[in-house]
Amino acid sequence: MPDPDGEFTRLWDAHYDDVLRYAARRTDHDTARDIAAETFLVAWRRRDDIPPDRPFPWLLNVARNVLANEMRSRRRRTRLWNRLRGDGPHAPAADEASGLAEGGRITAALGRLPARDREVLQLVGWDGLDAQAAATAAGCSVKTFSVRLHRARRRLTAALAEIDAADRPAPAAHLQRSPQA
Repeated sequence: MPDPDGEFTRLWDAHYDDVLRYAARRTDHDTARDIAAETFLVAWRRRDDIPPDRPFPWLLNVARNVLANEMRSRRRRTRLWNRLRGDGPHAPAADEASGLAEGGRITAALGRLPARDREVLQLVGWDGLDAQAAATAAGCSVKTFSVRLHRARRRLTAALAEIDAADRPAPAAHLQRSPQA
């Protein structure tokens, strides 16, 4: 049976794994699969809006929005569940092992940054996008993205310096020999 929309099939084949990896770096694997599927559902519905020369940044922008909607829904469900149980909000337990597995120092430094800074750095560093593609994915102009990237890099450098300073042993107090009696 011939494919009624071969362009969309090529889009799926070329970018599904990349969209899935983008989502998987930001959430658990099952949710990431849902995010990727929803991204391509939106792409199917809006296939006339996809820029033919650079579809990947457009797809990442859609994935970013789908992920944001999922996170908002998750927070609302958690608040509702806590209200129904009569509990207050609980902070999620930190997963120290995954931090070590994902690069330890860099992951710790990224965790200290605001979400917008993390997103900008991840689009360039992990997703390998240039400024124009990353700006499209972030939903802003190239100039705005470049400023955000510059500031995020400065904040990351500062966070890494703080981590490094905390890891250095304190200088030993100067020991003096006690006088011999």
